[in-house]
Amino acid sequence: MSLVPSRNQCRGTAQSFDAIFAKVLVCFPTAQAGSSPNGARWIAVQPSDMLDAARFLKTDPDLSFDSLCCLTGVDLLKFPVADKDAVPCSDLVCVYDLHSTVHNHELRVKSSTSRENPAIPSVESVWGVASFFEREAFDLLGVSFPGHHDLRRLLMPQDWVGYPLRKDYVYPESYGGVELKREGQTFESGPYK
Repeated sequence: MSLVPSRNQCRGTAQSFDAIFAKVLVCFPTAQAGSSPNGARWIAVQPSDMLDAARFLKTDPDLSFDSLCCLTGVDLLKFPVADKDAVPCSDLVCVYDLHSTVHNHELRVKSSTSRENPAIPSVESVWGVASFFEREAFDLLGVSFPGHHDLRRLLMPQDWVGYPLRKDYVYPESYGGVELKREGQTFESGPYK
């Protein structure tokens, strides 16, 4: 018998996005709902509320988001803005993809933090797998996760300077005596300049 219930074994009833958002709003009135251009919906939570929101989303019996499938970081510095007069956002965003094996529903939660002092409380105490996800976001984007038990680089060498997935990152010419750039090669970050 599998430890993860199949769709037929789910004990609860999947909630709609609107029902989940309504429950979140009761406890976190500053939360906001949004959607991506492809129609994917998400809930935005203030960084100061992230740990409490994670506990709520996991322990509420109607929600039971017992699985953190992914936590990733995004640098919004060079994302295009719809309104040409709007000021581009330079925040760093952490995106949490959650799943309930009990009810078989999913949720995407976002938390945005400033580029100058990027910090979001660790959710490692709620979902243990967050330990490695948070280390990756710290290593590549520089987001700090207060409360993490061992926040250090995961992929880059410990003495690496900077955060390679930031849109304004300037790649070094060499590292440890090894040339990183070939003649004529550039390291432009994405299609937006």
